[in-house]
Amino acid sequence: MEVGLADLVRLALVEPFEAEHEAPKQIARRLSKAGLIEHFNFKHSRFTLARRASGDCRFLDALTRRCSVYEQRPETCRRHPQRGPRPGYCAYAERAPRA
Repeated sequence: MEVGLADLVRLALVEPFEAEHEAPKQIARRLSKAGLIEHFNFKHSRFTLARRASGDCRFLDALTRRCSVYEQRPETCRRHPQRGPRPGYCAYAERAPRA
């Protein structure tokens, strides 16, 4: 899942002071070393959060399958399915029957 710096602050992965005074590249390096992000897109300053071995979001509760940070969830999740790698697509939406 791609997130911005404001999302990382909301998730408490980055301190507001750090977000204001550190270059995104430096923040990405720290988060990558900590295993919190998988990738940093320099051109758009977007961070890709690390996932579990199963491919699930790190914030998805394994037992309840609910978001464990719902109130602080990233903007991508707030706007799903309008935003993301496949805009308009939701794996959990009901599909129209094929003719």
